Amino acid sequence: MPQLLLELFSEEIPARMQAQAAKDLERMAREHLAAAGFLPEALKTFAGPRRLTLVAEGLPLAQADRKEELKGPRVGAPPQAMEGFLRKAGLTQDQLVERDGVYMAFIEKKGRPTPEIVAEMVEAIVRGFPWPKSMIWGTKKLRWVRPLKRILCVLDREVVPFAIEGIPSGDVTEGHRFMGPGNTFGAQPFVAKDFDEYAAGLEAHFVVLDVEERKERILEGCKTLCFARHLELVEDQGLLEEVAGLAEWPTPVLGDMDPVFLSLPPEVIRTSMRTHQKYFAVRKAGETGLAPHFITIANIQAADGGAVIAAGNAKVLSSRLSDARFFWDEDVKVGFKPWLEKLNGVTFHAKLGTMAQRVERIEALAAEIAPLVGADVAKTQEAARLAKADLASQMVGEFPELQGVMGGYYARQFGLDAEVAAAIEGHYKPQGPSDAVPTAPVSIAVALADKLDTLVGFFAIDERPTGSKDPQALRRAALGVIRLVEENSLPISLSSVLRKALEKSAESAFANVAFSLREGRSTYTFSSSSGDIESHESLSFLGSDEMWDALVARRKLAVDTALPQLLAFFADRLKVTLKDQGKRHDLVDAVFALGDDDLTRIVARVEALDGFLKTDDGKNLLAGYKRASNILKAEEKKGALLVGAPEAPTADSDAEVGLYNALRLLDKPLKEALAKEDFTGAMTQLAELRGPVDAYLDGVFVNEPEHRDNRLKTLTAVRDAMGQVADFGLIGG
Repeated sequence: MPQLLLELFSEEIPARMQAQAAKDLERMAREHLAAAGFLPEALKTFAGPRRLTLVAEGLPLAQADRKEELKGPRVGAPPQAMEGFLRKAGLTQDQLVERDGVYMAFIEKKGRPTPEIVAEMVEAIVRGFPWPKSMIWGTKKLRWVRPLKRILCVLDREVVPFAIEGIPSGDVTEGHRFMGPGNTFGAQPFVAKDFDEYAAGLEAHFVVLDVEERKERILEGCKTLCFARHLELVEDQGLLEEVAGLAEWPTPVLGDMDPVFLSLPPEVIRTSMRTHQKYFAVRKAGETGLAPHFITIANIQAADGGAVIAAGNAKVLSSRLSDARFFWDEDVKVGFKPWLEKLNGVTFHAKLGTMAQRVERIEALAAEIAPLVGADVAKTQEAARLAKADLASQMVGEFPELQGVMGGYYARQFGLDAEVAAAIEGHYKPQGPSDAVPTAPVSIAVALADKLDTLVGFFAIDERPTGSKDPQALRRAALGVIRLVEENSLPISLSSVLRKALEKSAESAFANVAFSLREGRSTYTFSSSSGDIESHESLSFLGSDEMWDALVARRKLAVDTALPQLLAFFADRLKVTLKDQGKRHDLVDAVFALGDDDLTRIVARVEALDGFLKTDDGKNLLAGYKRASNILKAEEKKGALLVGAPEAPTADSDAEVGLYNALRLLDKPLKEALAKEDFTGAMTQLAELRGPVDAYLDGVFVNEPEHRDNRLKTLTAVRDAMGQVADFGLIGG
């Protein structure tokens, strides 16, 4: 069946936009084709530095005739409703059909030629393409990421005729900007009437169409160059993605840099290479340090093998690294103390104070956390106090992504304790799912304090994530806390540390208001009727005991309000984490319902519960629990049930006696297992109830008047015993 080939050729498309542009082109094309009743056998898109390409296989040459059914107003509806429907349908009332008291219109539409539909589709795509940023150029009204130059559009080897703002469609495209077949210079147009001709033509004109092929070409070329010089490539997936979007004919070139720059921290060298020049770093084979070389990705295949390109890039890199050397030298002359003073003038957030105030909160909170994780309190306080200092350094001013990292290097340069330096360097970690988690106690304490202060601060001022928006990266901070606690098996009460963090944050806000009031520079007004303290332009306030009492009350309210919200937020983030590990979210709910907020214990409970419910005993016991729970709920609606342990059965029932004895025998070993946090053992003990519960529910008439109260106590005892492990009522299935 016919093939559709579309190419939108423009000036350079930013590399960061290309992958999403290919997805958007595929999505929009599928939607338009589906609306026309077309279902292509295959559809694929490509994105590169100057072109977006789409190929769709198996389209018909014409649309099939269609019969549409439109539902109209009810019989007897107002005339205005009928008139509007008839205008929409393009029919008269006598052409309508009455069905079940509703007027129906049946419209036959003759199929249109596919080229007409494709022409409309392409224009709609071009005019409505969701570029993150776009531009309008010249006298045209067309908006595109960069000036659109050509449109290639052929169906079944024939041009689909149309024009968009003076740009006609055709079957001509062009290759590389500088290289052409036969070593000719400049872009050479060529004709392509289907995808095979198009792909072959681009290859012949020095263009690699597929981004995956470009990435493979870059990697293989880099590794070949390294192998010849006994070097290894320092792989960088993010940089690979970017440079694959910068060159149509990517050609790795190995260059040399001045070895004197190797005395700089390797992160500085790599960041300068990556951020400013898009170079790959290399190291000597089998070694960890960087080698005095780099690899740049040229967009041409130079006759001299890239010697001139390498020399030019080496000069530029030397200039960049000379700047970095200057920043380093200047920074080591200054030191932490002046940087800390500068943080007084850096606003962290208008409602959360300066960065210096944030440092004070982190230091105080880290000191509280240190004993919980086995960290030295003095070292923890020192690391927390200095963790943000490098934000005022010149190096971090130039390379913001090196914050923390440079603080660690400066700490070592100034002779600070190794644990302190490591904590400063790693306090932002983990920043993503692939980032390493600090394991040293001092580093853990400072990293936790940093993330917790961020979370409680923004929750306290009601700036929390909504939908897909999370401008303060609070979800990432919560996941970082979870990973720090879980991967280090820390026995920490989440509510306890959150409350401490909230109190530190509230104290800071309280101090700001109090200081402002005392200095007579207040921008706050106090309402004695409502007890509210609000930001205001005036300088009026009541300096009374009532005002101070209100300040304290508001501080307590902020803590008490934010704490349950934060705990629920952590529960949601834990669900995400465990879901990624294959655990069910309802198991997290079942464990959280017990009120335990030790993340390590919660995870252990969830894992044990997950394993238990995958067994036959677990599945059947859960079913028995739900039957027992349903009976109890039904009876509770009739009136309050008697409380207390069940008595020994007096009825002659083996099933009743069996469950009573099973519950008595279960009590002690279950509690012992839970006390030892042996949750797998606790599940094993619960499994002993499976048979007795099944027999009881199948063979005992619970509501027999003479024995009803005691039998309901027995079911309550089953529910309570299982409830020590998890709230099984929250588990689906």
